[in-house]
Amino acid sequence: MTAEPKDSVKPENDTGPESLVDRDAKSALQSGLKDEKGDEKLTNGTPPEPSVALRRQAVALIANPSSGGNAKDEEAIRRAMDALGDGASLYRWSPESDIVATVRKALDDGAEMIVAAGGDGTAMAVAGALVGQEVPMAVLPLGTFNFFARGLRLSEDPEEAARAIREGNAHPIRVGEVNGQVFLNNASLGIYPSILKAREDIYARWGRRRIVAHWSVVKTFLRFQRPMRLKITADGETRNRRTALVFIARSAYQLDFFGLDGATVISDDAFAVLVAKAQSRRDLFRLSARLVRRKTKQGEDYELIRAKSFEIETARGRGLLAFDGEKCREESPFRFKMSDAPLWIVLPAKDTENETQDTTA
Repeated sequence: MTAEPKDSVKPENDTGPESLVDRDAKSALQSGLKDEKGDEKLTNGTPPEPSVALRRQAVALIANPSSGGNAKDEEAIRRAMDALGDGASLYRWSPESDIVATVRKALDDGAEMIVAAGGDGTAMAVAGALVGQEVPMAVLPLGTFNFFARGLRLSEDPEEAARAIREGNAHPIRVGEVNGQVFLNNASLGIYPSILKAREDIYARWGRRRIVAHWSVVKTFLRFQRPMRLKITADGETRNRRTALVFIARSAYQLDFFGLDGATVISDDAFAVLVAKAQSRRDLFRLSARLVRRKTKQGEDYELIRAKSFEIETARGRGLLAFDGEKCREESPFRFKMSDAPLWIVLPAKDTENETQDTTA
């Protein structure tokens, strides 16, 4: 495929061709949705439900060509555009360019729905630009893991997902923020950001494959030296901990996927903060094996902290922070809170929900 200029936001108009399901489907989202009677958990300046979600005549699909397997992305996008209909326009975006400018261009062009086509990183970037906006966001899964899209009960087949999006309904949710950075699924400190760094190097050499992602875990564990020393202040209580990993979850689906506790915390619109007991290489390999078998136990493998907002201070002044598969170095302390404004997210319509859930990996 032909690469476009880095900062290009010119649309390409395509005129051519709740168990995890029923236990609490709303908790599979990252925050409070309306309940069946229409009551909202959101209380701080929630805008009225956007009427644009009822029209869906102008849909902007923002695609990140670097997500997932590139060889298949163009065909997947074409099929999705066909399913979204004649009013759909395609915008190209890459992590090196300004996602806010791309979203703003789509809104200025009259977009009534923004569809993030890519993986969790792409969804997070688009969400950050749409928090507080009345135009709803949808997700077309084209990444490696697609945890956010899975939590929404969307099929990983792009055409099926696009059809479900087209007929879906918009709901307000809370998203997490760390030092001002929006995230949808999780944020973490410690060994996991280091795994992501190693993964990038391996991807560059061998390509983006799940087996490669697993090898990056082993490689990072072998290089592990010592645990972090942290001060965690949550809801007025301070804890001092030594750990190799702190995992902050806002996705009940992802916790269930790995057999971890905390889904009910998320359904109560709070963060599930998991502090690993692991402090050595041996501990890490054992924890990893238990995760694979979904055999981890709260209290034995990790400590679960429930918090609406909290702060983590590291012994070192700067730390490597991961959020939804992306990473950056940030100054300590790391401050976590819920977004003040909601994000309107599109869920599959009732009559398509079961079909969508059945095709979710």
